[in-house]
Amino acid sequence: MDIEDLEPRKVPPKPRNLEEMSLEALAEYVAELEAEIERAKVAIAGKRQARSLADSVFRK
Repeated sequence: MDIEDLEPRKVPPKPRNLEEMSLEALAEYVAELEAEIERAKVAIAGKRQARSLADSVFRK
């Protein structure tokens, strides 16, 4: 059994209907997405650093 089998399956959210959104709402939506992208980039950097540290310890 894989550990991923124990995690709940993530259902992707339905895309928002951009045609119905106002200019202000679209700008706010873009800002939210950019903030989420930045959060993901920070998480990636942290995981890369942790992997690099682990590699340096275990690959001597």
